[in-house]
Amino acid sequence: MNRNETIPSPGPPPGEAPRKPISRERMALLFMVMLVTAAGNTAMQSVMPSIGTELGVADVWISLAYTWSALLWVICAPIWARRSDRRGRKAMMAVGLFGFISSFTLCGLMLWFGLNGWLAPLWCLLLFAASRSLYGGFGSAAPPAVQAYVASRTPRAERTQAMALIASSFGLGTVIGPALAPLLVFPATGLTGPFFAFAIAGVIVLVLLRATLPDDDPQFAARGDVVAAPFSAGSNSQRADREAEDDGISGDIPDLSWRDERLRPWLVAGLVGGHAQAAFLGIVGFFILDRLGLRADPGAGTGPIGLVLMCGAIATLLAQWGLIPMLKLGPKSSTLWGMAMAMAGIAIFAVSATLNTMALGMAIASMGFGLYRPGFTAGASLAVSRAEQGQVGGIVASLNGAAYIVAPALGVWLYGHHEVIGFVTICALCGIVFVHGWRALANDTAMEAPLDTGEQP
Repeated sequence: MNRNETIPSPGPPPGEAPRKPISRERMALLFMVMLVTAAGNTAMQSVMPSIGTELGVADVWISLAYTWSALLWVICAPIWARRSDRRGRKAMMAVGLFGFISSFTLCGLMLWFGLNGWLAPLWCLLLFAASRSLYGGFGSAAPPAVQAYVASRTPRAERTQAMALIASSFGLGTVIGPALAPLLVFPATGLTGPFFAFAIAGVIVLVLLRATLPDDDPQFAARGDVVAAPFSAGSNSQRADREAEDDGISGDIPDLSWRDERLRPWLVAGLVGGHAQAAFLGIVGFFILDRLGLRADPGAGTGPIGLVLMCGAIATLLAQWGLIPMLKLGPKSSTLWGMAMAMAGIAIFAVSATLNTMALGMAIASMGFGLYRPGFTAGASLAVSRAEQGQVGGIVASLNGAAYIVAPALGVWLYGHHEVIGFVTICALCGIVFVHGWRALANDTAMEAPLDTGEQP
């Protein structure tokens, strides 16, 4: 990002009392902006396998349809992050919420038409994918704007706690979404109920945002940060606290390349492991329908799928909010232990025959991914200078999103040929990261600081 786009940090004029910090009510509103987005997205993941089965289309096409927005998110998120620095954070939050609301409303309508026989399955999926593009294209405007809004009104001493609270909304949303999805399947709307329910929740938050949140008048400098989409329980919202800005580093900062030798080992681990996680999450819902014999009654699958996804989300948060701070894991150890646990959990999930065993396997695998993802993120951050933190944050966020462009559909395609092929491929990817990490990643003793997920409540 061009440093000329950074909002200046004027501070209060001489003789003027310092501005008040963000009130609890306004912080709760900003928290809800992020929470609704994450919860709606994971609720959608809970019902889409059942909807695809009801429509009678191949599983892989469902994965392709709703992962299309991942590509748009990767492309558009940096654009909106830069725009929020120039056009104001409140306006970009409104754009993001509008994209979320319009996308979920249109997606729900298209799927409802298809389930009621008013649209052919092909047209239903095409229109669903087109509607979903609004989420990837415009929904990505809200998260970086929320983080920059909070950062620009919070002094450095209080910023870590404030940003951790905002970041935790993504994780909490991934728990709430699957839990609420089965309860939002109403007789009138059927399986599309969660789409309309979360669209209404988005409208309420948008109205409150426009009515109660003051326009931009920042007290401290902050930039809109590129944020990974809430594709799953493993998605992380990047913290917007950039020490380089606060410490007054000036001058031209050279562009940070993806091929930088300092970053390369960590980015390889992030790319391969991210594809393993995305492919696994793409398979989960369809596997549950098959193992529990619910293909003939897909509507009954929303409850079990939501339960398993919720267990995975809780395990992810337990790893990031509990295990990493308690054990003080470094980037390399967190990455290696995470991959080992992920492989064990995937193996248990693959051979499970009951819902309880599936939930256990999902929890162990998700806890592993919950250790791995902050590990490679922190490793990449510590590998470069403070002045390059903004650039590495954008690279990592784009890397996280890129894994969800192809991997979910590819995983489902392999699973469709034979379930063993799908799970073995995913475990092999985790094994590659483990071996690569053992050989190529810098030891924790060589890193500057212990791992901090940035998501503790």
